Amino acid sequence: MKREPGMTDARPVARYDAVELGILWDRLISVADEIVETLVRTSFSTIVREGYDLSVMLFDRNGRLLVQGTRSIPVFIGTAPVTLAHMLERFPPETLAPGDVVVTNDPMMGTGHLFDISVMRPVHRDGALVGYTMSITHLPDIGGMGFSAVATEMFHEGLKIPICKLYEGGRINRLLVDLIRANVRVPEQVMGDILANVSCNEVGARQLLGFMAEYGIDDLVPLSDAIRARSELAMREKIREIPDGTYRNRIDFEGIDGPLSLACTIEKRGDGIAIDFAGSSGTVRGGINVPFCYARAMALYSIKCLTAPTIPNNEGSVAPVAVSAPPGSILNAQPPSPTAGRHIVGHFVTPLIFGALAEAMPDRVQADTGMINIVTFQGRHPDGSAVSTLYFVAGGFGALTGQDGHPTTPGPSNMACVPVEIWESRTGVTVESKRLLADSGGPGEWRGGLGQEIVLRNDTGHPMTIFSMANRTEFAATGFRGGQPGAKREHRINGDVVHPKGRQELEPGDRLALREAGGGGIGDPRRRDRRLVERDVEEGFVSRDVARRIYGLD
Repeated sequence: MKREPGMTDARPVARYDAVELGILWDRLISVADEIVETLVRTSFSTIVREGYDLSVMLFDRNGRLLVQGTRSIPVFIGTAPVTLAHMLERFPPETLAPGDVVVTNDPMMGTGHLFDISVMRPVHRDGALVGYTMSITHLPDIGGMGFSAVATEMFHEGLKIPICKLYEGGRINRLLVDLIRANVRVPEQVMGDILANVSCNEVGARQLLGFMAEYGIDDLVPLSDAIRARSELAMREKIREIPDGTYRNRIDFEGIDGPLSLACTIEKRGDGIAIDFAGSSGTVRGGINVPFCYARAMALYSIKCLTAPTIPNNEGSVAPVAVSAPPGSILNAQPPSPTAGRHIVGHFVTPLIFGALAEAMPDRVQADTGMINIVTFQGRHPDGSAVSTLYFVAGGFGALTGQDGHPTTPGPSNMACVPVEIWESRTGVTVESKRLLADSGGPGEWRGGLGQEIVLRNDTGHPMTIFSMANRTEFAATGFRGGQPGAKREHRINGDVVHPKGRQELEPGDRLALREAGGGGIGDPRRRDRRLVERDVEEGFVSRDVARRIYGLD
């Protein structure tokens, strides 16, 4: 198996015994978690403070990912090391000084779209560079058309910030700040969130230096080598359990003007896996294309879910997996293809890989999920101030062997949903109702998670522009081994179905109904325990008709 550049050897590092390594590893994770809490508490937008659309990471001086914060977007374990490598190519380590802060939102070097800002701070100890901290957050706005799938080229989507220094030697780059503020709809929130990233990285640097002082560590690299080697060894042991072979899958999904498809070939040999997305559709003139950095990250995340999901995230845990995709395909978009809604397609990488490995790992794969849904709101608050924000809403989780899918649970990403009280006070948009959708979870021996319906009413007194970025509207979450698909997703305004990836105007008093997709089921529904079926009927998860017709309940 050919390894990607920079991969470590999966060999034990003798300096740390298992107990000592475990203690130090946990302490580093706690440092990352404190950085997360600092970021959340100092941010201005509900996207970060309530939605947790963020990631925080620590790296050694060689740019190797050590740990990620617990409450972080898992896919960024794949993108962040690539981003840091690009940053260090632009600003070599020897040119970085205490007080420098490097930023970018370049889609091809960052997380795949303009709406995530990556913020890096070098950490120096007694004048020597010892590591890096990095945080990534989704911004409430970056100008252009706004966060949507309607752009036809990247230049429509907003302001691209090349890799540059926001702070140099502790002094802020006023020109860059003025440039950002002049190009966004909600400058206070945008700059507030960016400076929250700066603050959390400052806290991270202090915490990392305190950790090194407490344990008498002069150089993080040996500890980093040990952590990554232990993670890689565990991953390779789990991968070795998968039968050798070539596994393929193809799935269809909703494009802009018609169906598209993703394909993969997985070569599993020994303790390594290679995933190739050749055969997938090409890029389209709409903002759903996926840069390779994001497609690769989703593939790495999917394999980790199937093998060693409890191992903390670092570069060792993804080292045994190689990923490729043809340039110009929808999973390797090239500039100037628009990529704002890359999650709409990128999230299908997980069910694509799960489906390919369903035969080899029948008890490990998850049925398809209803996925997370994101709607952008742009307009005015009742007090006249600008609004530019996101509404996160989840479909049902796919079933697992021996476990029903959870209702309304995000997947394959893990953003949180903004509390109703916070949402209403910050936007002026009322959450009129929320309810679970009976029969939306795919029937099976283990039932898919239920979707939900949320009705939002525009009470701002002003028109609101909304951008829908929905999938699962034509292709439902499928089940495995006889399990049936979940219900499809649907967006309605005042009762009329609207384009799931379009732009709509929500006039004062108008209602937007989001009917969320259900997760797929696993196993023949007729084998489901009768007591579970009766419970489902009693709790309103399954209608009496479906219980009789599909589950065979008397």
